[in-house]
Amino acid sequence: MLLLAALVATTAWSYGFAQIYPVQSPISITKSQRSARMTCEIKVSEEMFESMAVHWYQQKEGRAPERLLLFSDGKLAVETGFIAKRYMAEKVSSQKRFILTIKDVIPDDTATYYCAYWDPHHDIKIFGSGTKLIVSSKVSSPPANSEILQKEHENQITYVCLVEKFYPEVIRVTWTDEKNEEVTDNVVKGDTWKATKNEEYSIGSWLTVPVENKDKKYYCKYEHESQERSLPTQEKDTDFSAKAAPQEDDCNTSGNSTVFNRDHIIHRTAYLAYIVLLLKSSMYYFIVLFFIYRMWTVTKHQGKKA
Repeated sequence: MLLLAALVATTAWSYGFAQIYPVQSPISITKSQRSARMTCEIKVSEEMFESMAVHWYQQKEGRAPERLLLFSDGKLAVETGFIAKRYMAEKVSSQKRFILTIKDVIPDDTATYYCAYWDPHHDIKIFGSGTKLIVSSKVSSPPANSEILQKEHENQITYVCLVEKFYPEVIRVTWTDEKNEEVTDNVVKGDTWKATKNEEYSIGSWLTVPVENKDKKYYCKYEHESQERSLPTQEKDTDFSAKAAPQEDDCNTSGNSTVFNRDHIIHRTAYLAYIVLLLKSSMYYFIVLFFIYRMWTVTKHQGKKA
């Protein structure tokens, strides 16, 4: 999905006009049989939508995207190498949506599917965010735990949003402010990691804001095929090292004592260590740049003397 995401980013602005991106849903589909149905919504004018042709692409893991079909003027043209009768394309003008249905899914259908259209004003193809199809007997499951931790240090506050133990690994995490506008500055999104032996995954994202914004509320929003949720930043400081409230499957209660699940604690600690290492690597990067600059300056000065 990273390759297509890069292509989408390069089409953000063209000739001074913002592009209209296709909105694909759901973010992923997990099933072992029957049909898979995904939508592509393009919010353009009615006139433009009615004359629009849509392309659907298939991208398998580690491969370049390959065009699957073209849907134009109510006609479907499936590319060579694909079985035409297994695909159905629709156009719903009232909702400005295109729909792709893959009939009787098989393991070979596992891939990410993108819709795309040509912008006639700028002669550029614009891609959607993609829908990942996972053909598996394992059923999707929502996150077992999600929370926001926060730490104030000097003149900054760092919020860490942890979303844990979900399947499949496809998830979208974003931050928004009180106006429900997306926050992108000083946001770092970690990679998903496998939290348990049961094919469950976790992810973290952190936001850093000035300490004077401590009274403002921010929201960590995640979108998963089995659940969507918005978490507000906590009103009171919760230190990274503080114990989280017991969650289902995260602790066992015996008598009057609570014993936290060892796996949960280990992964929480490992993730925080990852944050520290990331910050250290950034420092090393600037140090190396400084020495490279110093060496370049000395070499340039010696060259002038010669």
